[in-house]
This record gives sequence, structure tokens and C-alpha cells, in this order.
Amino acid sequence: MKVWFAATEATPFIKTGGLADVVGSLPLALAEEGAEVSVILPNYGQIKEQYKLEMEFLFDFIVPVGWRQQFGAVLRLKQDGVTFYFIDNEYYFKRDGVIYGHYDDAERFAYFSRAVLEMIQRVDADEVPDVIHCHDWQTGVLPAFLRIHYQHLTRYQEIKTVFTIHNLQYQGVFPEEVLGDLLGLSHEHFTADGIAHNGLVNYMKAGLVHANQITTVSPSYRDEIMDPYYGETLEPVLQHRAVDVRGILNGIDYRQFSPDTDEHLVENYDVKTVEEGKAANKAALQQELGLPVNPDVPLFGFVSRLVDQKGIDLLAHILPNLFELDAQFIILGSGEAEYEGLFQHASTIRPDKVASYIGFDVGLAQRIYAGSDAFLMPSRFEPCGLSQLISMKYGSLPIVRETGGLRDTVQPFNQFTLEGNGFSFSNYNAQEFLDAIKRAIETYHDKPVFKHLIETAMQEDFSWIRSADEYLALYRLIAPSAD
Repeated sequence: MKVWFAATEATPFIKTGGLADVVGSLPLALAEEGAEVSVILPNYGQIKEQYKLEMEFLFDFIVPVGWRQQFGAVLRLKQDGVTFYFIDNEYYFKRDGVIYGHYDDAERFAYFSRAVLEMIQRVDADEVPDVIHCHDWQTGVLPAFLRIHYQHLTRYQEIKTVFTIHNLQYQGVFPEEVLGDLLGLSHEHFTADGIAHNGLVNYMKAGLVHANQITTVSPSYRDEIMDPYYGETLEPVLQHRAVDVRGILNGIDYRQFSPDTDEHLVENYDVKTVEEGKAANKAALQQELGLPVNPDVPLFGFVSRLVDQKGIDLLAHILPNLFELDAQFIILGSGEAEYEGLFQHASTIRPDKVASYIGFDVGLAQRIYAGSDAFLMPSRFEPCGLSQLISMKYGSLPIVRETGGLRDTVQPFNQFTLEGNGFSFSNYNAQEFLDAIKRAIETYHDKPVFKHLIETAMQEDFSWIRSADEYLALYRLIAPSAD
């Protein structure tokens, strides 16, 4: 089974969010299960020089972008059993600052999608993929290109596509003229059954319409986006293709996230030494951020973008109530200026209760997972979520809203059976969130029970192997002759 991943970010090369963690980890797990996996990425200027020095030039070629004929080159780097290809074009990808949000994103990612397909004409016959796995709106037009521009060609006739929705909120929406100017498509494709949506070209919809199979990053998110509340106006398209939409839960790379090997911690630990290890990391974290060093109060962590999707408005609403609790809170993140200012102000007026770090620091994030007793994720919606998986591995019990991947991974504590690996609340409601925090504080003071919950959470297995097996089964379903 030969699988190509077409994506616009992957760890360790370039990352803006959870997509990079998936594309950086899932191919490694697929390779361990016997698949032959390659990942194709843009060769961004922001990729570190150490990786660029390892890349070898393979070939250059011409990539059609509408009426344009653009230069491209392909570089290769092999790592951990996976081949990474980088599409090189300095005009599109060698830019300072962010990798998304440029005025010509429609053109940049149309170019990238065409370049991936054009590569197939240049590689050896035994390297032609059986499946191209596309990720989010930036590669949404690739399945459309394959079906419309390439499928009649011999090398392309057996190739199938999988399109994964990592976050339906971001869809890649552009003016109608993009259809012919950049995509080289006739007006017959600008229909309700095609890639038109609300009078605009929609790259996400292109993937939903033309891919052979569609996946989401958790089973619950798959069900949620069939409903208008979560469907971001695309629920009719998803409902029409419901039989082809599957929810496969993301995993976590324990080589990167594990308290027994994490170099950012003051003391490493595992489930057998969790009491001593977390106590040492908690004291060090309190001291690092200026909180009173007190082992007897529960410490809550929050590591996230400060945006409404992450439930930050709920946290802001109950902030005065948190001041009254016998607990401490650490907030790490950046986002909307309103929330950044609010939490900075809170840490100024109540430094005994709240510490905030506006920005992002990987080492500090890891120390928060290790030093906190519980972890806050009151998300409005969450396609999968990574932080709750990390926090459980580090013995910080997640407090989540029951949505998407949070519902699929966090089993709420049952005080009668003593089962569970965290705490949860159902409705997007500040009072319910506050009640969940209070339940966690109450449980924290029952030391044997709290220790039992921590040990349960740390022993959960959310490794990528389980997810990889599900993806392999899906690939075999649509390309049975390849295996």
C-alpha cells in the first residue's frame, strides 16, 4: 500500500497547530504497520536550515495554475522510515511571518495541489501512490483536480483520495473568478453539486464533493458536523455523503509527549513515581510563575489559543468566582487582545491565585502539563483535541466540555464506581464549567481517589497505532488491489 500525504504543515518541519502533529506522526505509525508512506509539503522559508541541508534535489518541472505555467522543484528528505518531499517555489513559499493568510492563498495552494499531482508523472512507476490522503481546505482542490484534470491518464486511473477535515470552520473561500483563473475549471463545476457554495469557490467543499472517502479526527465530531450547529453551513453536503464520512480518533506521539523522558521537566516520572514527580514539578512551576509554593492547593492549567472556540469566554466569565476558590490557575496562550489583557490584569491583582504567560513557550507548556493537578479545556467545539491527551499522560486530569474528541477521550469521574479519567460538563454554560472545577477540587482533597484517577489517566493508550490500523482499513476499502 503506497500512500501519499498531501498537507501544508508537519512536525518537525513547520507547525501552526494540531494538523502538523497529525501529519508528523500518523505516517510514522502507518510505516510501522507496513505501509509505504510519503509526505508532500511546501518548502517554506521558515523551515529550519538543519532540515534544508539534509534535502536532496530530485527534479524541476512546470506546474499549471490556470493559464499560468509556474516553475517548481522537488526536494527529498528521509526520516524514520518516511519519505518527505518538499515542493519548492520561492515566490509562493519563501515568505516571512505566517504561512497562511496571504492575499494569494487561493493561488498558492492551488499551485501546491497541482504540483503534487504533476509529481506523479515524474516519479518511477513503482512509486505512484495507491491513495493520496489530503488534509484540510488547503488541499481540498486536489481530489477535484485528480478527477477532472488527470483521472483519464493511465498513471492516475487507479489512484484514490481520502480527505480529512481537521477543522470545518476554516474552508478556503474565494471569489468566483478563481474557478477558471487559478483552477482551470469550466463554469459547469460552479454549482451546488460542485465546488460553489454561497456564491463563492469553496476549497473545503471541493474535497468533500470529490474525495473517495472523507474522515474527521474523532467519531463524535463526525456526527456533530452533520448538524447545522457544528456544520458551518456545509452540513447538507456532509449529510449527502454521510455513508462515506468516518470519524477516526487522532492519536498522540508518546516519543514526544511523555513525562518519563521530557527534557523540559525538573524531574521525570512515570505512573509508579507520579506522586514524587508531580510534587517536584508543581513546586518548581509555582516558583517559576510567582505563585505561592503550596502543595496543598490544587493547581489548574490552561494552554491554548485565547479564542472563543477554546471556551475562553467561559473562563473569563467565571474569573471572579475562581478568585474565591482555594486553588491556583495558570494560563498560557495568545489570541484576542481582550482576553490577553484580562488574564494579565488578573495575574496582577491576584498573584496568589492566577499566573499568566501571554505568548507561547513549548518548555513552559510541558511544565504546566507536568506541574498542574488538572487541565482546563472548556471548548465550544473540538474536532479532536491534543491537550487532553497530553495532560492525561502527564497525570493532569482534564476538565472538558463534552464535545467532539473531548467526549470520545475523557470519561467523567463517577464518585460511586470510582471510574473515569477526568471531569466534564455537558452544556456550553459558565455555571456548569465552574461546577466541574469545584468537583475536581473536592476530589483533589480525597487523596487516594485522586491518585487512582491520575493513575487511570496516565495508563490510557491513545497511541497512533490504533488510528493507523483504522486508516489502513479505510485505504484497503477504496484501493483493495493495492494491498
